[in-house]
Amino acid sequence: MKKPNFNLKTVAVVISSLLLTFSCSEDNPTNIIQEEIEDNSRWITVAGALMGTDPGDGNGGTLIYSVSKEDAKDETVQIDPFNNGFVAPSNRTARLQASEDGSTVFNISYAGDTGGNYTKYTVNGGNSFEQTGSEISIAPYVGTAPRWIKLFDGDQTGSAVYVSTEHQVDDNGTPDDVTDDTYTHTNSTIGVVTLDLVNSSIKNFQEHTITLNDADAANGYYISRIDMPTLNSAGDKLYIGARLSKVNTSTLESDSDFEILGSKTIVLDYPSLLNPTIITSTVGHGDTNGYRSINAFEYNGSVYQANQNDPEGSHILKIDDDNEYDDSYDFNLDDALGVTGAYVLAWRLAANGKAVLAFRHDDSQEGLAGRGESFFALVDLNAETATKITDIPYEVDFELFQYQGFAVDGNEIYLTQAPVGKNGNIYIVDTETGVVTKGAELVNATGSHFIGTW
Repeated sequence: MKKPNFNLKTVAVVISSLLLTFSCSEDNPTNIIQEEIEDNSRWITVAGALMGTDPGDGNGGTLIYSVSKEDAKDETVQIDPFNNGFVAPSNRTARLQASEDGSTVFNISYAGDTGGNYTKYTVNGGNSFEQTGSEISIAPYVGTAPRWIKLFDGDQTGSAVYVSTEHQVDDNGTPDDVTDDTYTHTNSTIGVVTLDLVNSSIKNFQEHTITLNDADAANGYYISRIDMPTLNSAGDKLYIGARLSKVNTSTLESDSDFEILGSKTIVLDYPSLLNPTIITSTVGHGDTNGYRSINAFEYNGSVYQANQNDPEGSHILKIDDDNEYDDSYDFNLDDALGVTGAYVLAWRLAANGKAVLAFRHDDSQEGLAGRGESFFALVDLNAETATKITDIPYEVDFELFQYQGFAVDGNEIYLTQAPVGKNGNIYIVDTETGVVTKGAELVNATGSHFIGTW
């Protein structure tokens, strides 16, 4: 039985009114008390991905449900989005973002007839999400399955991206004889759109064709996927994570066994989205585009970025305010966690430079969903340390490949723990002290899984 949710702001108003009947003095601290109560409350929205055809695929749609943070911390509360939640519009798993205070949820539908549709909702608690503003489609700019993120600019802007590729060949004067064609390079055409989250309108759109340096391009390397735009500290550059692929230059077939190059990021002027350049890390190798969760965060003047598919295990990389990688910052998660093949699935940074990170590694067993068992770690960017969180239960069917969101409230980070198709709980990590609190029970459904909190 789910406990009722109490609106703390309403309580605060009642208390304030009672106090005012006793004193109308300007020195009365009533308003201060009310503000403290209001500031101490926020919604925590939990999202579940419903099974489509296979356990853990998340293709059956997304359901969301909100509780107060007090209820989120209460083990006696049950949260059951699969039976009682609000259906976030999307053909497959919705791509969700939330305002920093948790009062608003932003959604862009993924794939299908409604793919690319942006909607915004006011969070009222439970399964009450009130659509606000107009619906707008970004599909004409970035397609019906866009990769998008909310920029950290006070909930003002979202950015979505796409890439398409085309191999270029020199026909050597014999256009009818493809055996004489010589591969030269691959063009990656990137599109970037910025979205006004407040007024539900398009801010800007730019398209560019980019290639890697001459040597890498001639060897068949190219940017095949981009994602996770992030603003620098000055707010005048946009960093876009990238994945590299390689083509066999003789056959033009995809090459799956190749040397992994240094991690790369596309840099654009902001807000114009012009003048694309590519920067390269000599510390990390592999991809920087992430998957479904924010992959890079600004902190203390720099941007910290996770990479994936690194032969030496995932790193946290650092881009300084000169818009170049700081290769003196060498934060290897294999070394920090004492594992091999660490792979960052998702992570979220608090304002104190500490983060909660979801990962798997080479020894992770494959579970019901066909993905490796996953774990959480507490990360300190300043100390360059990462420690597995042992106060959260793990089992083989607990996998976080599609994990999207962590709710941040001060130094506390809220996360969901539940194996595929099994019940679990919200856990709250105090990133400053490392204390982990078990919270509300998460009620699951067959083959389904939870994809985070907002």
